[in-house]
Amino acid sequence: MDQRIAPANQGKFIDPQTTADGSPRARVALSRPRTLWFNTGTLCNIACTNCYIESSPQNDRLAYITAAEVSDFLDQIAERAWPVREIGFTGGEPFMNPEILAMLRASLARGFEVLVLTNAMTPMMRPAMQAGLLELREKYGARLTLRVSLDHWQREKHDAIRGAGSHAKTLSGMRWLADHGFRMTVAGRALWGLSDTEARAGYAAFFAKNNFKIDPQDPATTVIFPEMDERAEVPEITTACWGILGKSPDDVMCASSRMVVKRKGAARPVVLACTLLAYDPRFEMGHSLAEAEGEIALNHPHCAKFCVLGGAACSA
Repeated sequence: MDQRIAPANQGKFIDPQTTADGSPRARVALSRPRTLWFNTGTLCNIACTNCYIESSPQNDRLAYITAAEVSDFLDQIAERAWPVREIGFTGGEPFMNPEILAMLRASLARGFEVLVLTNAMTPMMRPAMQAGLLELREKYGARLTLRVSLDHWQREKHDAIRGAGSHAKTLSGMRWLADHGFRMTVAGRALWGLSDTEARAGYAAFFAKNNFKIDPQDPATTVIFPEMDERAEVPEITTACWGILGKSPDDVMCASSRMVVKRKGAARPVVLACTLLAYDPRFEMGHSLAEAEGEIALNHPHCAKFCVLGGAACSA
């Protein structure tokens, strides 16, 4: 059990088969694999408030994955005939991994769309990284997307989460991406009590002011993630919830994606059910995609708060 589970949720999220009241727990099958994620490592150039994976300049609990390891999993996609169309890279900050360009190149060369989650700060703006990105953009165009984390369009609110000066550095990186014709999207956060309509209006004004060609109304290009506060009480998801909520298990992120991580000191990467649960061993599925084709029990608060009730997904 994740030791950070809120006291309000004690007694919940324990048995993979049943909820605390004895109801059958909801489960999700890998019904339509579309995205394979790679966590490039948890090291980051900054430490954000409430980072779901606790990335920081000191956190190396997830080690740098290598380009060779990524290529092995790309081979497995073909071997398993998974209908994957997107390869995602997250962190930490992916551009801190010294082999990130090789990973992007290998994924793009095989015909995949590639999504990189980045803060667009100093690691991305190093001259060698810029040169490599320009080469990839020239060859592969819009199949490479960079999703920039912009928690709030206003400097003060963004910097309150990411540190003083973060907004200015991210804005500089965004302008570089826009000036050089990269496909860029944005990820914000549902904080500050704003409605979805108010948040999208704020981003719309920000995009217009900076001449960013990003659609603020499209939830795939301006993603506003629900908060994952593990101190908050959340309901468990039972099999009956699908009908009550008018949702299908196929709508949940683990129906369409898996994530590969390499733990510090490990000899091999491991496949996880979800991008959000990097440290919970209950969601490890094995060292191969073949082992990762099983069902997932929705046995964590994030399953309820973020994916089922929040309706969020990390892919594009």
